[in-house]
Amino acid sequence: MQAVKRSVEEFADSTSRIIGCAMAVHPALGNGFQEVIYQRALELKLDFSGLKFIREMDMPIFYKGIEMAPDG
Repeated sequence: MQAVKRSVEEFADSTSRIIGCAMAVHPALGNGFQEVIYQRALELKLDFSGLKFIREMDMPIFYKGIEMAPDG
């Protein structure tokens, strides 16, 4: 699969919608939960908002041009 370069403008609306969802979830739940609770709530909010996503998608990470192996 080849990476496709995209412009910042292509993501502006989606980025605003995603941030809006995150900003709605935290005050609704409040403080003190484990991260997984916020993840699940955000997943629901994104779904209710019609945003398609992949949760915790695996992707290669590079440092100085070298791909780092997951988990060490």
